[in-house]
Order: sequence, then C-alpha cells, then structure tokens
Amino acid sequence: MGEYKRFVMEFGFGVDSHGQDPTNACIKAVKDAISRVYIIGLLEINIKDFKIDALLGVPYPESVDINRLTEAFPIKKNLSIKVVKGGLIDYGAIMEEFNDKNTEIIMAVASITVSVEV
Repeated sequence: MGEYKRFVMEFGFGVDSHGQDPTNACIKAVKDAISRVYIIGLLEINIKDFKIDALLGVPYPESVDINRLTEAFPIKKNLSIKVVKGGLIDYGAIMEEFNDKNTEIIMAVASITVSVEV
C-alpha cells in the first residue's frame, strides 16, 4: 500500500433556518463544499486509490445522523466523517408552518479533504 497525499481541500457552509436540524445544516455544508470542486484528475492520471476525509463543526454534533450525512457525498468509497462541536447558533423567529421547535438557526461548516495514494 502506498502513501496518501492530500490532493484537494474545500470548505463549505450550511444553514438550517427552520426546524433546528443539525444534520440538514451539515448536508448543506457538504454540498456547498463539493459544489466548487470537479476532480477530473482522479480519473485521468495514474492514481492508485483515494480517500475522502470530512470534518464538520456544528452545534449539537451528537444529534447528526451520519447515515443521512453520508448520502450527501456522491462518492462513498473510503469516506471518513467526523462531526465535532462547532458552527454557530443565531436566533430568528418561530414559524410553526416550518416545524420550528424554537428560534435557533443552526449553522455548520465543513472541511473536505481528498487524498490520493501515490
């Protein structure tokens, strides 16, 4: 097995404005990060293997549904996800029609690293 070297890093931001769901905020942060990266090199150059490491910071990390979060990644091969306490909470208004439980607005940040085996 060869050595892995970082190939690309990208960062994203996600907000769950209503519903107070940290998983939704994380999914949006992941999609924001990966929407700016097109890694054609994984197919066009001689790379043996690759891995993806995702680090997310969000309020209430223990409430994040890792299975739902995994579905946000188009490639799940060698995927490692770590969710830690971070992100931000701000306060808006309760809108019952959006299933708000309180006035919290949940914000998450994501750091996605793709490493290649050389």
